[in-house]
Amino acid sequence: MPMNAADIEHLIKAALPGAEVTITDLAGDGDHYAAHVTSTAFAGKTRVAQHKLVFDALGGRMGGELHALALTTAVPK
Repeated sequence: MPMNAADIEHLIKAALPGAEVTITDLAGDGDHYAAHVTSTAFAGKTRVAQHKLVFDALGGRMGGELHALALTTAVPK
């Protein structure tokens, strides 16, 4: 069963309070998304560590409910 964009956004925001999250459904199938996440929690962390925080927020749903997530992260200016 695919995830909807609102659920992905909610999970990320719950794990990273104050994050700005933009979710785009890439294929219209509820299975392939792009996410841009901006959070102060990323400050001083490598890009890999930033992405790990987001994937951890999804609680193991990658590869199951959520097939693909093209992820970009940033620290607020």
